[in-house]
Amino acid sequence: MALPPRVAISLGDPSGIGAEVTARALRALRSVLVPLVFGDARVLARELSELRLPVVELGAPLPAGGALVAVTRLPAADVRPGRPTPAGGAAQLAALEAAFEAVRSGAAAALCTAPVSKAQVARALPGFVGHTEWLEARCRVRRSVMMLAGNALRIALVTNHVAFGKLRKVLTRDQIVETLTITHRALREDLGIPRPRLALAALNPHAGEEGAFGDEEETLLAPALARARTLGAPASGPFPADSVFFRAALGEFDAVVALYHDQGLIPVKLLDAVNHDPAVNVTLGLPIVRTSPDHGVAYDIAGKRRANPASMMAALRLAVRMAQGRAGRRARARG
Repeated sequence: MALPPRVAISLGDPSGIGAEVTARALRALRSVLVPLVFGDARVLARELSELRLPVVELGAPLPAGGALVAVTRLPAADVRPGRPTPAGGAAQLAALEAAFEAVRSGAAAALCTAPVSKAQVARALPGFVGHTEWLEARCRVRRSVMMLAGNALRIALVTNHVAFGKLRKVLTRDQIVETLTITHRALREDLGIPRPRLALAALNPHAGEEGAFGDEEETLLAPALARARTLGAPASGPFPADSVFFRAALGEFDAVVALYHDQGLIPVKLLDAVNHDPAVNVTLGLPIVRTSPDHGVAYDIAGKRRANPASMMAALRLAVRMAQGRAGRRARARG
């Protein structure tokens, strides 16, 4: 019987809810994965001691049954719930670096990242805008795709953290084609959907209404769809954004490619709030498996034991599923 995969977990902001939701999720999921948790020593002792995992220093051998890895040792003032500090921002980056290295080196099969404060991390690493872009650079891939995956809806984004005023300038046919092809391949190879039904959301109201409300559907999106089909990634659309997401949620499509951040995240978060369908942020197109809960650091409830671990649990389950799928493909390739 195959052993559960080892999952490297970076705890994110020591003043946020990352450690709390990680601890609660791992208590429920210990039978399906081997955790390697990277964070600050003080936070590990405060939040994860009940897991009874050995605590090791960064750089020490990693026990076969999992471990809490002390990456930093911050003073108490820098790990107060709800009160972020610059030192905490540097600690978030250090934990992410260490967890990523565990996956890159083969010590872990997948990476799951608890929420970070982009603003605090940017103080330690100017230009940091999020996990997705950081991982894309560290993995040296030209293009990755952010997907939000729930039980009822999967949304992939063409653009991530782009100001709306700049959107039309940065939205290109090549970006759309790459998003469609990467998403199609991931649905097939990582999520086990043999013939993915992929839809592309339109940019303009009513998909442009034959040019009355903009011509991007005909001049930009239709050519991108045609090119993606020639590359083996058939997709339908472009469909009006006011209908394509509920059509997907009702089962007509396996995933929707949205053109910008809020276009895709609003329906995902609405389903989470109304139907309690927590989404997972998964980065497609990387040589490693990476997932994350679809919520932020939540300073307002940090330390109050009110944080819901459902999204973290879903992120860990998906990391395990994808890691096992990739391991299975490697085994079959070896014959």
